[in-house]
Amino acid sequence: MSDPSTILKGREIILAICGGIAAYKSADICSKLVQRGAGVTVAMTRDAEKFITPLTFQALSARPVHTDIFNLLDSSDPQHISLTERADLMLVAPATANMLAKVAHGLCDDLISLMISAAACPVVFCPSMNNRMWDNPVNQENVTKLQNLGYTFLGPDSGWLACRNVGAGRLSDPQSIIDEVTKMLTDPAAIPKPIQGVPRPSRP
Repeated sequence: MSDPSTILKGREIILAICGGIAAYKSADICSKLVQRGAGVTVAMTRDAEKFITPLTFQALSARPVHTDIFNLLDSSDPQHISLTERADLMLVAPATANMLAKVAHGLCDDLISLMISAAACPVVFCPSMNNRMWDNPVNQENVTKLQNLGYTFLGPDSGWLACRNVGAGRLSDPQSIIDEVTKMLTDPAAIPKPIQGVPRPSRP
């Protein structure tokens, strides 16, 4: 039986966190990815910082956390370009309706939307929002557009929501997200294709 801590050894993941209450679950996702041996680089929107602090993710990932377009932490290169070139996968969890709308319409006014726009790696969205926001025809149109462009979606699930409604819009269970990401990064047939750019070479 393989060592769980080496399953994702050598894999680089960008964990992008948007401003929703489910942002607290992203800490569990970050921790579990690191425990499986992945290198995790975290990027956060300003609104995400209102729900959970960058320091939490710095402690869990043992890496600086990226929060600003113009604050280059480790390179003179534009980070929204260079970070995705080093990554095997960009995981947006939680992905808010606002972020989905931005990407669907080509808007790039924060670090994460910029990184997605310039991503040379596959991008996976894990939506999280109120059930009426999820069911809104405009949001569904954005989701369909992004899926048709080749973006991958995990979830959302149905269940109890922070707004005290019950319905679709709940962030998928962190463990199921981890399992799906692990499959994508270890099964050559399961890895999504990047929307643009050249896929990174496969590695043992």
